[in-house]
Amino acid sequence: MTLPDTMNAYVLHAHGDMDAMRFHTDWPMPEIGADDVLIKVGACGLNNTDVNTRSGWYSKAVTDATTGDGFENVGTEDPAWGGAPLQFPRIQGADAVGTVVAVGAHGDAALVGQRVMVDCWLRNWNDPLNRDETGYFGSERDGGFAQYTTADRRNVAVIDSPLSDSELATFSCSYSTAEGMLARADVSSADTVLVTGASGGVGSALIQLAKRRGATVVALASEAKHAQMAELGADALLPRAPDDLRATLRHAIGRDTVTVVADIVGGPNFSQVIDVLARGGRFTCSGAIAGPIVDLDLRTLYLRDLSFFGSTVIAPQVFTDLVGYIAAGEVKPLLATTYPLSELAEAQQAFIRKEHVGNIVVIP
Repeated sequence: MTLPDTMNAYVLHAHGDMDAMRFHTDWPMPEIGADDVLIKVGACGLNNTDVNTRSGWYSKAVTDATTGDGFENVGTEDPAWGGAPLQFPRIQGADAVGTVVAVGAHGDAALVGQRVMVDCWLRNWNDPLNRDETGYFGSERDGGFAQYTTADRRNVAVIDSPLSDSELATFSCSYSTAEGMLARADVSSADTVLVTGASGGVGSALIQLAKRRGATVVALASEAKHAQMAELGADALLPRAPDDLRATLRHAIGRDTVTVVADIVGGPNFSQVIDVLARGGRFTCSGAIAGPIVDLDLRTLYLRDLSFFGSTVIAPQVFTDLVGYIAAGEVKPLLATTYPLSELAEAQQAFIRKEHVGNIVVIP
């Protein structure tokens, strides 16, 4: 096919408020490296990394909750997820789905015309398990908030599914994050898992993937969203921040402890959430949207023999497993709404308000 010289793209030019992003209709087409495939983007999902990177929230100089606003004091050395400066301009967007239209010199021409999902995690393919040599799609290289994007040929998977591009674009970041959290905590059918922020992209994925492992799932979410959470298979649904979590839990499931907490919220309710972990329980975390600085009584940690797991860089097989779950129909998308790419700022504002259930997606 004949490719254009320029494309539409939403580009981040600096850390800051929404005006740090600008929509361009004449952005240069990406160059195709020898190990790359060129993808015509069909849809790209939003996630918290987009917001946190734009605002500079990852910097240790920031101690507030993630609100989507830019921060006055952002450390120049650690404003991105990996603790290093970001190169601008940058096209964000990790959850890209689209059709391969060209391949580099080392690529497989059979991929041309195939629909693919992009694995968010960029790896040193000579040492793929090395967490110190990872990057993130839409952070360390340009992502999917554009008409076209490139990805390493080893970072894409052909997807065989009747789902639309928009539905498929809800999976990659949220579901791989959730599966990584559950894998780190070794969740099984013997567990009862408490999920915070259950109505968001990662939270709703945690419900489905924990149920897939046979666990009992207790979800914390706004009561207006409980009906949709029940459809995902949650065994018990509690308010987002109960005044007395132990008592509420006891009323819901007949006991006041769980074996695993899967947390993406943090913030002021952290100590109450930790307090419901049973002896030997596990805490797995991949977010802190309500605030990164929390109170922890170390006596709770060591006297109850608790284990804490941070989860960011996932093992390579997690994405491969996820693609298999999708193809087998073992997980389902939760698409909140779509926006045209030109309205990414409005889409991100809606994402930040957290009034939706599931994922918001933009369509180039």
